[in-house]
Amino acid sequence: MSSFYHEPVMPYEILAYLSPQEGKVYADGTLGGGGHSERILQKMNGQGTLYGIDRDPEALKAAGERLEAYPCFRAVHGNFHDIKDLLPPGTRLDGGLLDLGVSSHQIDTPERGFSFHEDAPLDMRMDQTQGITAAEWLNTVDEQVFAQALYEYADEKWAARIAKMLVEKRTESPLKTTFDLVRVVDAAIPKAVRRKEEGHSARRTFQAVRIAVNDEIRPLEKALNDWVDLLLPGGRLCVLTFHSIEDRAVKNAFRKMQFPCVCPPKAPICTCGRKSKGRVLGGGAVKPSREELDRNPRSHSAVLRVFEKGEENG
Repeated sequence: MSSFYHEPVMPYEILAYLSPQEGKVYADGTLGGGGHSERILQKMNGQGTLYGIDRDPEALKAAGERLEAYPCFRAVHGNFHDIKDLLPPGTRLDGGLLDLGVSSHQIDTPERGFSFHEDAPLDMRMDQTQGITAAEWLNTVDEQVFAQALYEYADEKWAARIAKMLVEKRTESPLKTTFDLVRVVDAAIPKAVRRKEEGHSARRTFQAVRIAVNDEIRPLEKALNDWVDLLLPGGRLCVLTFHSIEDRAVKNAFRKMQFPCVCPPKAPICTCGRKSKGRVLGGGAVKPSREELDRNPRSHSAVLRVFEKGEENG
């Protein structure tokens, strides 16, 4: 169980924005090791409900054992994208939390296939009970679709060359392990370029493949809207991201929720009828403190965005 727990990122800022209280209802849509949830539960003093949701059965089991002493905790297996189907009918939330991306435990478990540092089966599924593996996707995906995924999900400059090399390599022999994918990237990106890079050149490709296999970005805007819909007026949704692709999606979704009007800028009055769902707090992007950056390496790329639900229309 302990291997699942890692120091949660920006816990003080999240608690400050959520301000958990006794008797209220909260949901952690990305439970992971339960670090954030435990801090929320401690503030609830055994009164209210916290739904801890995760698509990874292993994470759910470990966090459930960690948090079983808290009577407010309810473990839920599922994808936070499906929040309206996961919670009991009629549930309204006083606050919600999403910690996007892959968990530290998933990266640190070689056999899950998320890491380019260890040779392991190409899986990368956050929920290993369903969906296709990274190997299955890589061995069948269209070259142009793969190149587009590399560009959209990782800003990969060498997307076209990597996609072309993937097709060449899998024609010779199907990709089975993480090192097979690393070799594709190494063959596509010139050695002189790789030598100058900070970090491994394969990290962007692994990020893009993981996002594609788990369908992390495409449903995100709808999911964020669903979470805000479930908030009570004054309720807040905190979202942590760890790379620019995720953060851009959250930023744009929150902006559209706050300023949904699509009327021409020079129109004298709004005729589209779209109403604001609330407002973004914290000036937009909230960054970790210097103390946390020194203490917790995982926080370096973290960005926290918070949306507060407004009064409901109609």
